[in-house]
This record gives sequence, C-alpha cells and structure tokens, in this order.
Amino acid sequence: MEPNKVKHLEFIQAVITRMNTNSFQIKGWCITIASALLAIYASNKNELFILIAIAPTFIFWLLDSYYLMQERKFRGLYKDIAGISTNPQQLKSFEMRPDLYIKGEYSFFNSFLSGTVATLYFPICLILGVLFYSLKY
Repeated sequence: MEPNKVKHLEFIQAVITRMNTNSFQIKGWCITIASALLAIYASNKNELFILIAIAPTFIFWLLDSYYLMQERKFRGLYKDIAGISTNPQQLKSFEMRPDLYIKGEYSFFNSFLSGTVATLYFPICLILGVLFYSLKY
C-alpha cells in the first residue's frame, strides 16, 4: 500500500477514535447527572428532580447518537480508502467526506435505535419516567 494511503487511513482512524472517546464520555456524564439528580431527589423528596433527570438523559441520547452516526460514516470512509468496501465512493487523496454516507447504517435514526445506544438510554428514561409517575400519582 502506498504511503499516502496509509497516512490517510491514520487520519481517519484518529477521527474514529475521537468519536468513540466522545461517545464513551457522554455515557459517563449521563449516568453521573442522572444519579446526581436522583440523589438530590432522595434528600429533598421533590419529584421534579426525577422529571428533570429525564431531559439531560434524552439530550445525551441524541448527542451520543450523533457521535455514533459520525463514527459510522468515518468507518465507511475508512473502508472505501482501504479498498474493502463493497460499494466504494470515489474519493481523492486525503479527502474526508463523511457527508457522502447518508443512508442505511449511516442514518441518524439507525444510530438512535442502535443497540449500543438505545440499551443504555431507553431503560434510564423508562425507569425515571415510571419512578416519577409512581411517586406523583
């Protein structure tokens, strides 16, 4: 493989790693903030803190889905540059165009419902919602 292609793949891999790190940190922040708001509820017995915890959890879900979508787009770009894609895009040397990948596994909706994202955020939102409803009514 030519040196320019290897360097291009290294650049893309660095972006993929950064997206993955951001996604991991978002999950940590979500759990921390939801836990903190539940701790405040436990000390105050004000159900509003449970309801408030749902909002940042959903926002983190959206943000994590966005990062996963971007990561998938760059993985598609990586496959095309490496020559292992079944339907490669035509790209110039050192071109980074994740906007070329928009359908199927690269869509936001697909990332939003992904197993790695939805299995964390949906149960948290569901538990918070059920807890709020059971304490309020």
